[in-house]
Amino acid sequence: MMMTEPAQNTIIEQHINLDGVADLNDTNPLELLVQASGLSKQKVKDAMTKGAVWLSHGKQARPLRRKNARLRLGEELHLYYNEQVLSETVANPELIADEGDYSVWNKPYGVWSQGSRWGDHCSIGRLVEEHFDYNRQTYVVHRLDRAARGLIILAHNKEAAAALSAMFAKRTVEKHYLAWVQGQFPNESITIEKPIDNKPAKSIATLKEYDADKDRSLLSVQILTGRKHQIRIHLASQGFPIIGDRQHGQADDDSPNLQLIAYKLMFQCPISGEQKEYCLKESQLQES
Repeated sequence: MMMTEPAQNTIIEQHINLDGVADLNDTNPLELLVQASGLSKQKVKDAMTKGAVWLSHGKQARPLRRKNARLRLGEELHLYYNEQVLSETVANPELIADEGDYSVWNKPYGVWSQGSRWGDHCSIGRLVEEHFDYNRQTYVVHRLDRAARGLIILAHNKEAAAALSAMFAKRTVEKHYLAWVQGQFPNESITIEKPIDNKPAKSIATLKEYDADKDRSLLSVQILTGRKHQIRIHLASQGFPIIGDRQHGQADDDSPNLQLIAYKLMFQCPISGEQKEYCLKESQLQES
C-alpha cells in the first residue's frame, strides 16, 4: 500500500527496534525510516544531517548522520521529526578568539547553547563544528540564553572541557552583560540577591546611560552566580524588565529581540595560567 506524505509541520516520533528487522545487513537507516515514517528520502536525510535521528544501545544514544551507517542487533533507531524545528535558521556565530584547546564566540540571537533530540543544527556546538569543517570536537562549558547574544566559550577536547567547566562551577569567571530596560534606572549600583529555584543568586546592576527620548536605561550587569534567566528575573523583580523579554517582561510579538548581551569575560586560564579578558567591540554591541 502506498503511504502518503505527512502534512506540513506534522510531528513524527518513530522508534525501530533493530532486533525485529529482517535482513539487517541489507538495509540502512534511511530506508528503514522512510518506510516507517512515510517521509520522503530528502526529508529523512535532512533530519539526519540536522541531528534528529538517533541510534541507541541500552542507555547510550548518539546522533546518527550517515544514511548508510552499519546497523547491529540490539540497537534501536529513533526519528524525532518536527518540520518547524528543522526549518529553523539562525545567523552564524562570529569567532572572537581561537585558543586551540578552546575558542571564544559571539553568539547571535536565536542560537541554542545545546541541541536536543529534535535537532542540533541551530546549536552553538554544531555551528562551531561546521566552522572548523568538522575537524574539531566541541564541548559546551557554560550556557547563554537562546534569546540573549554575546560571548560564549567552547572547549575542543575533554581535558579542556573539564578544566573550563570546573572554572565556571567555582565561579572564578567575571561575567559582564549589557541590558536595555524600560524606564529610568537609579544612578547608584543595585545589588540583587533574589533566590532563583530556591538557590542563592546575586547580580549587580549599574546605570551606564539613560535615553530620555525613548525612556530607557542601559545597564551594566555583573552576575556572581549563574542561575537560569538570572539577569532577566532579577531586573524584572526590580520593576525593570529587559526590553524584548517575552517570558519575564511584557514584550509581545511586535517587540524587538531580547536586549541582553554578554559583552565581557575575564578569568585565569586553567590550562595556561594566563589572565584572559575577552570583550566585544563597540560595533559588535549594536542592537539586533
